[in-house]
Amino acid sequence: MPTLLHDLLTRSSSRAPQAPALVHKKNDWSYEQLQQLVSQQASALIAAGLHKQQRVAIYLPKQPESVTTMLATAMAGGVFVPINPVLKAAQASHILNDCSVQILVTASNRLKSLTQILEQCPDLKTIVLVDAPSTPIESLPNIKILGWSSYIEAAQGQAKLHCVIDTDMAAILYTSGSTGKPKGVVLSHRNIVAGACSVAQYLNITDSDRILAVLPFSFDYGLNQLTSSLLQGSCCVIMDYLLPRDVIKAVAKHQITGLAAVPPLWLQLAGLEWPAEVNQHLRFMTNSGGKMPGTALKQLRDAVPDCQFFLMYGLTEAFRSTYLPPEQLDIRPDSIGKAIPNAEISVINADGNSCKPGETGELVHRGSLVALGYWNDPEKTAERFKPSPSTTAELPLTEIAVWSGDRVTLDEEGYLYFVGREDEMIKTSGYRVSPSEVEEAIYASKLVSEVAVLGVTHPTLGQAIVAVVNADDNAEWEPKKVLAHCQRELPNFMVPTQIESIGPLPKNPNGKIDRSLLKKQYADLFAST
Repeated sequence: MPTLLHDLLTRSSSRAPQAPALVHKKNDWSYEQLQQLVSQQASALIAAGLHKQQRVAIYLPKQPESVTTMLATAMAGGVFVPINPVLKAAQASHILNDCSVQILVTASNRLKSLTQILEQCPDLKTIVLVDAPSTPIESLPNIKILGWSSYIEAAQGQAKLHCVIDTDMAAILYTSGSTGKPKGVVLSHRNIVAGACSVAQYLNITDSDRILAVLPFSFDYGLNQLTSSLLQGSCCVIMDYLLPRDVIKAVAKHQITGLAAVPPLWLQLAGLEWPAEVNQHLRFMTNSGGKMPGTALKQLRDAVPDCQFFLMYGLTEAFRSTYLPPEQLDIRPDSIGKAIPNAEISVINADGNSCKPGETGELVHRGSLVALGYWNDPEKTAERFKPSPSTTAELPLTEIAVWSGDRVTLDEEGYLYFVGREDEMIKTSGYRVSPSEVEEAIYASKLVSEVAVLGVTHPTLGQAIVAVVNADDNAEWEPKKVLAHCQRELPNFMVPTQIESIGPLPKNPNGKIDRSLLKKQYADLFAST
């Protein structure tokens, strides 16, 4: 079995070089062709000055260059950092600076939006553009800008690549925390390969599958669509959709056998008409990133009755943790299932003991999928990555597990059920959103004196972002002005769904905003939606 990320491609290429590996729009690449492109780009990265374990950021939509850059960076011995293409300049800048990105691969239109903030990225030395700019690009001090052709042509034959082993860093995926800016979850080659092997095993992915990848590669769930395909020699069809109907059209056009999505997209797809012929080839669908509404699940199962549906639970720090086998859907539809292959899931109470059936505790994940920690953040790493509850006193070295912060229960048969989170994290549209990051953006508008951002249960979003503000001392206060400010400064999924103005916000005995009281007051805000 492969041990390194790029070995997934190399292995499948050697086994079936002419098999289809990647499809994008009207173009496709065989495994042999994809292997050649990746090898060439790995040499180009070395020629561009990439040192071992240096970071290469990819700020692009899903396209072939996104795929080849990730794999080439791994092959060359670097660390790839996919930046969600919906993020704005401020959020992209944070990522570039936080992990000291040296090389950025992007498009000319995105570079123009970044120009002002790149001066604040002292570690960035090279920018590679995948397209030809329509207008001249302004030169940037101390940063070399390369066109794609010149970048690739600089690769001189088979460059000497850096030595890589399975415990080396391969990727940094940024995920929001309950406080502050997003944190970089560091994944090793072993983590990513183990994730691909585990998922491919319980989904029974084979070389005859055609997987449609519609989720961002910056999302571990989205990245796994690619890696599990590469592992098994399947064909991965990558697309950025404009309308949900485009996804159904792509499923039919490309004879897709596997489709993964998050609840908001499933809700949209469930309300559309599915062509009858899809039932002849769509073999499985999967959900993660939030609870799947029962009505939508029924609609989808009715639309494609021969397709198996897998409900899953995961967190970026451990890639994927549990799944519910399709045959259990009707028996326990609210369950998140049991541990995926090669992972152990425990439910631990406040005393550090394993919970009994029906008792609520924290979900703890141990195994080869546990990430290396948060980039350059020992304090937050120590909070989430702690000794495994399975550690024995006789073992000199302590095994580290991920303590998820999620509260769960288990039944008599060991099936798990999600209860809630210990922190203030908002889970909306499949994204994790930090309340403090949204609050910071709203304060920057100078239109409010106080703000508390809450996650409120919503029938289609999972949770909606609600901003409760005090704007009594601002005569220019208007909700639409705050929304317009947020739309300029934040990606769409972080923009509040609703803004409530109530005057001075309630305080607890310590003088802090009483978030618990506000949550109770607004808990049913969308109950009738």
